[in-house]
Amino acid sequence: MPKKLVKVMNTAFRDGFQSCLGARVLAKDYLPAVEAARAAGIEHFEFGGGAMFQSLIFYCNENAFATMDAFRQAAGPEANLQTLGRGINVVGLESQPSDMIELHAKLFQKHSTTTIRNFDALNDVNNLVYSGQMIQKHGLKHEICITLMALPPGCNGAHDPEFYGKVLDQILAADVGFDSLCYKDASGTATPATIYETIQQARKKLGPDAHIRMHTHETAGTSVLCYKAALDAGADGIDLSMVPVSGGTCQPDIVSMWHALRGTDYDLGLDIDKVLEAEKIFQECMSKYENLPEGRMVEPLTPWSPMPGGALTTNTQMLRDLGVLNKYPQIFAKMGDCIRRGGFGTSVTPVSQFYFQQAFNNFMLGDWKRIAEGYGKMVLGYFGKTPVAPDPEIVKIASQQLRLEPTTEDPRAINDRNPSKGVAAARKMLTDAGLSDLSEENIFIAAACKEKGIQFLKGEATVSVRYKQEEPKKK
Repeated sequence: MPKKLVKVMNTAFRDGFQSCLGARVLAKDYLPAVEAARAAGIEHFEFGGGAMFQSLIFYCNENAFATMDAFRQAAGPEANLQTLGRGINVVGLESQPSDMIELHAKLFQKHSTTTIRNFDALNDVNNLVYSGQMIQKHGLKHEICITLMALPPGCNGAHDPEFYGKVLDQILAADVGFDSLCYKDASGTATPATIYETIQQARKKLGPDAHIRMHTHETAGTSVLCYKAALDAGADGIDLSMVPVSGGTCQPDIVSMWHALRGTDYDLGLDIDKVLEAEKIFQECMSKYENLPEGRMVEPLTPWSPMPGGALTTNTQMLRDLGVLNKYPQIFAKMGDCIRRGGFGTSVTPVSQFYFQQAFNNFMLGDWKRIAEGYGKMVLGYFGKTPVAPDPEIVKIASQQLRLEPTTEDPRAINDRNPSKGVAAARKMLTDAGLSDLSEENIFIAAACKEKGIQFLKGEATVSVRYKQEEPKKK
């Protein structure tokens, strides 16, 4: 009997960079490795979106759209190039109005994207409908997404197979089409048993022909076991990375997963010797970068404070810049309470950042003495509906500190009437800054990246990547 072919997306050049290096990597340094991966027979790449959009402008002084086009040249015309979109947040940390959500799909299609994975950290399906419609309107493949994590021990009320099944039912009942379904576990904390039951239920609902994909991280040390559970339950595809940005906070390595599946009924469909050669070239390309030790580590305490790989190194680099990296364990320990009282949104961007920002404030200033703006707006309903109701005491504190009333209104409708958001507001930002190029790309950069976007477009941005320090020469 022939083995089942497992479809692999190579995440090294987006999630790998984001998880292991805070997404601070220059395109000129890694594009030869993309060509090597192409030569090894890899045809599906994650190449942009998520934090890779903002980080290229914030830290690399690169135009993200130009980098995406350069990636297409390296990967070839037939490659499936995939980006990550955050529902109505698209590639920002705040929710967007309708015109920006459509512009996101339009520009990403223009700049080499084949597929957009569309997720909402709150699993509020309402946030996926319009964004999904725009993805399809502009000729892109739509991979709709349900976000997973394990709740900290002692919590219950969401993030179990029953909850995920209800989210899928809402997707099927909504006015949105999709080409594939992904279960995305950014913190790597969902248990193999939960993944198995969740995907098994989805397969029964969707039938044999639907493409189901599983995405997880090695942060908590269980990714290979979780992927095997997903495949046994009926998943068709998994996300894998390559050294030197695999394992730890990222996805398991292609080679590791190939080895784990030896002697089973599954086949990755790749020539492993060619993959090893591509990894060798990739390691040479990345040899100048400083390794972040926390990016390659498994952290067994992650289930108590689920921090996704894609946010962990971003936060630790910020703490390095502030000179308080030694405080990370205490801040990390505060996250669990932020989740318990915040409504159980999945710990994935931007909610993972909200949890960390609130944990940081709770540690540095005292519990709930200062509500982080994003966290406060989340519990007040300005990002959509949380899986369970947030703690009423926290809602009250957030409302008082932010001077905002709780809302159940569609956040996109709120944004549509906000004069400080959207295409017109971004165009004004450009003209106020004396910039005459009002291209759609520049409008999007200004809207998504705010002041740092303007700084970049004015030619005032700097490069902030961490190369290894040269060792002093011996006398």
